[in-house]
Amino acid sequence: MTGIVVLFDFDRTIIDGDSDKWVVVEMGLTQSFQQLRSILPWNTLMDRMLHELHSQGRTIEEIEKCLKRVPMNPRIAAAIKAAHDFGCDLKVVSDANNFYIETILKHHGLLGFFSEIYTNPTSVDEVGRLRIFPYRDFTLAPHGCSLCSYNMCKGLVIEQIRAAASENGKKRFIYVGDGKGDFCPSLKLGHGDYVMPRKNYPLWNLICGDPMHIKAQVLEWSDGEELEKVLLHLIDTISIEENISNGTSTQSKSSQSQVSENAGTHP
Repeated sequence: MTGIVVLFDFDRTIIDGDSDKWVVVEMGLTQSFQQLRSILPWNTLMDRMLHELHSQGRTIEEIEKCLKRVPMNPRIAAAIKAAHDFGCDLKVVSDANNFYIETILKHHGLLGFFSEIYTNPTSVDEVGRLRIFPYRDFTLAPHGCSLCSYNMCKGLVIEQIRAAASENGKKRFIYVGDGKGDFCPSLKLGHGDYVMPRKNYPLWNLICGDPMHIKAQVLEWSDGEELEKVLLHLIDTISIEENISNGTSTQSKSSQSQVSENAGTHP
């Protein structure tokens, strides 16, 4: 196991689209979604969409089949497998939900590569309806972060992960994301860490607009192919640095694969 922890957002990062919106569109909920979008918080709205499906007689198995059709760039899957094989600790930090994420990752053979998934929990109630709950009960214990959604502060999650990881020695963090909610955790990264924002997405725009507050090195990516190149090159770079500091010169595993030298640039 290396000293590298790779944290992935899910929607528009591991998958190219949005899993919530995929279910809404593919299962015919667009009209209900549009009617309620302006009056319900997102997490509550998604739970309401599942209520609509249940009231229509749609089953959890049908939702699973729908989620299994979510496309994933094969280079993203390859990057995840390569990072895991190299010994990185991979985790998901997402404002989607546990059922959607696990169903999609399992379908693509990737679930076992992640040690932890931090997201909104799900359960099946007594009538067989799939429910989505907030990651944090904002009515009892609001997180107080103005940068994040009401139900989940990813910055607090990163602090918890870092505190737990530090018990096993110094760790280097790589955060891969795209959205507005990924800005707060990016601010929690320190010198020696890396943030990989998806170019021309909200996180990238926020970093470009406020670069002085980002301590981590910034390496952008645009698509699955570029994410793979940037991430594996980065793992290579960190590994070489660790080998030098440890007085070894062993060539890293990922350098033996197809990693481009021009891995990424600052946005």
